[in-house]
Amino acid sequence: MKKQLNKFFTRSLLTIALTGVASTAVAATMEVYKSPTCGCCAKWVDIMRDNGFTVNIHDVGNDNARVEAGISTELGSCHTALVNGYAIEGHVPVDDIKQLLKERPRAVGLSAPGMPHGSPGMETGRVDTYNVLLIRKPGDKRSAAEIYNRYGPGKSQTDKIPENNTTKSILRLK
Repeated sequence: MKKQLNKFFTRSLLTIALTGVASTAVAATMEVYKSPTCGCCAKWVDIMRDNGFTVNIHDVGNDNARVEAGISTELGSCHTALVNGYAIEGHVPVDDIKQLLKERPRAVGLSAPGMPHGSPGMETGRVDTYNVLLIRKPGDKRSAAEIYNRYGPGKSQTDKIPENNTTKSILRLK
C-alpha cells in the first residue's frame, strides 16, 4: 500500500511539473495599446490573461502602435498588441496567437479587421463570419493579406498557413 501511494505521489508531482513547463513555454508578455474606455478591448485582455499571457496595458489608443507595427488602417481594429516580435490587431482568438508564436512565420502579425461580432471580447449574442488575416509585409492591404483562419457559422479552421512556412517575425519597432 505504501509503495502504491509513493508511486501515485511521484506520478502526480511529475504531471504537475510537466504541466508547469508546458504552460510556461506558451506564456509571453503582451503590450496592448487601446482606448481607456473600450470595454471589448478589456474583455479581450482578460481572455489573453486567462490563457497564460502577461498583459501590460497602455491606455493611449492604438493609432501610433498600429502605424509603428506596419499595419494598414484597412486592417485596423480597436486595439493593437505586440508579443514576441509580432503585432496582433483586434479581436484575434487566443489559439491563433498561440499557433503564430509556435510556427514563427516571417510576418508582421495577425489581424481580425474591424470588430466582428462573436470574436473574443465581442460576444454580443450575434456571431458574424470573419477571417483572421496573416499580414506578411508592413503596410499590406486586405487584398495582400493571407487568410490564417476562418470563423463564424459554417466555417472550418482549414485555411491555416502551412507549418513549414516558418522563419521569424519581420516586425521592427524603433
